[in-house]
Amino acid sequence: MPRLRSALLPATASAAIMMVVFVGQAHANEPVPQGIVSVEVDNAKVIRLPEKTQTVVVGNPMIADITLQKNGVVVLTGKSFGTTNLIALDGKGAMLAESTISVQAPQASIITVQRGLDRESYSCTPNCQPSVQLGDAAKYFDDTSKQAEARRTMATQNR
Repeated sequence: MPRLRSALLPATASAAIMMVVFVGQAHANEPVPQGIVSVEVDNAKVIRLPEKTQTVVVGNPMIADITLQKNGVVVLTGKSFGTTNLIALDGKGAMLAESTISVQAPQASIITVQRGLDRESYSCTPNCQPSVQLGDAAKYFDDTSKQAEARRTMATQNR
């Protein structure tokens, strides 16, 4: 299991660096050229770290998060729009890989309604329902989030 330096980000965020090295939706062991790894906000990708990796660093954990699993498998999760980088280091601190992570908005089934300066988002799969997205008007975002949380609470109280 890779060791994380205490001055670096937590293991969850740090593991994202290595995800750029080996991305695998279809084949977790298949190396990907150093470059850009894309993930959508609130979605995840599975990546395998190189065997010699001891430390992983993610440039901005507010944009992407990493969770280290067994056998060097890492889950990269898009947290906010933007780009950041991942760096993989060996036990001696030598860089094994560096890649860019690009977190993007979902492309399919999201409809954006602009009401003056206020924006609202809806997921239309096939019927349109409120779906808060980063950048929505604060009142819409808060009201919709509160309703969703109240619904989750009601659903889990009877368990």
